[in-house]
Amino acid sequence: MTLKTGREFLAIPGPTNIPEEVLRAMHRPAIEIYKGELVGITSSCLADLRKVFRTEGRCYIYISNGHGGWEATISNTLSRGDRVLVLQSGRFAVGWGEMASMLGVEVEVLAQDERKAVDPAAVEARLKQPDGKDFKAVLVVQIDTASGVVNDIPAIRKAIDAAGSDALFMVDTIASLGTMPFEMDEWGVDVAVTGSQKGLMCPPGLAFVAANAKAEAVHKTAGLRSRYWDWTLRQGEIHYMNYCGTAPVHMLFALRQALDMLLAEGLDNVFTRHRLLAGAVHRAVEAWCQRGMLEFNIHNPADRACSVTPVLVHDRERVAQLLTWCEKRCGVVLGHGIGEFTGRAFRIAHMGYVNAPMVLGTLAVVETGLRANAIPHGTGGVQAAIDYLADAVGV
Repeated sequence: MTLKTGREFLAIPGPTNIPEEVLRAMHRPAIEIYKGELVGITSSCLADLRKVFRTEGRCYIYISNGHGGWEATISNTLSRGDRVLVLQSGRFAVGWGEMASMLGVEVEVLAQDERKAVDPAAVEARLKQPDGKDFKAVLVVQIDTASGVVNDIPAIRKAIDAAGSDALFMVDTIASLGTMPFEMDEWGVDVAVTGSQKGLMCPPGLAFVAANAKAEAVHKTAGLRSRYWDWTLRQGEIHYMNYCGTAPVHMLFALRQALDMLLAEGLDNVFTRHRLLAGAVHRAVEAWCQRGMLEFNIHNPADRACSVTPVLVHDRERVAQLLTWCEKRCGVVLGHGIGEFTGRAFRIAHMGYVNAPMVLGTLAVVETGLRANAIPHGTGGVQAAIDYLADAVGV
């Protein structure tokens, strides 16, 4: 017996659901890439990306996924033999560091429990050590999609300043931009990177980098610069060179529409929507964790991300069982655990183009799947989510 016929609910943390308006924006012929309409689209997208990053710095668009954006940040600011400090809080900052290492950068990971947010005091203490001033950059993620943690970016900036470090502060916002506040200039972030397929509601395939004046100055002497990623080559007046070649025409149509939708909703409203939907998910998971074999990955409620919630399952065999049942029987696709949490967790994404019916429907299927598969859990999760939203939203 299956109940999956109908619209599939995609509840994975990227790629996320793409609005019909964005899909329709792509459904048109290709256009001239050297002049005319596309030049205006590029200019307007770059201007609006600055609004989303909240920066007066320069933005760059790359035909790549977020990992390509990582390489762009490294190659444009660092040289072989430079030292960087990576702040561990899950899988992705470490992956960023691994990419830097392959390019010849000396990487040190400030290791910690992957179930906690980065400790700013530990950052300050490491940077105050005698060799701390040798670090050329500090790398961190705002939200890690593997662990489900959110890091306090302003507090980490204060820790870097308190240590007297002149290192570039580089932040991965791939799972956070467009889902929660990010104030690049106000918070003192020098370089930020994100991707198109999460909070920005576009298909995978574009990465975006924002750089302030300090990063642009360091770029002039960076030894890892390459033709494709290079910021300087992308600053010329020839539109073709904004992309170091043929522009991603249809992805730009999508991006333009998605940015229009975000700005029309209002970023503060977008953040409120994500906060409320995350709260509903967290209430449901709290109920499920009251007894049985489920557990939040992130201990401290204040450190739980607004875009994705990993749930640990103490019996590994039950993870695959639940994931398969939800997808095959009910048409809800949940995220599986990755990195340290491979085979140990399922993830519920609540980011991007998502609303209350989608989240409540997903939670209902998960709770149904837990019961159908006799996975021990606390009851009343969906009702707890409903009560939370009813009280939070009101009339």
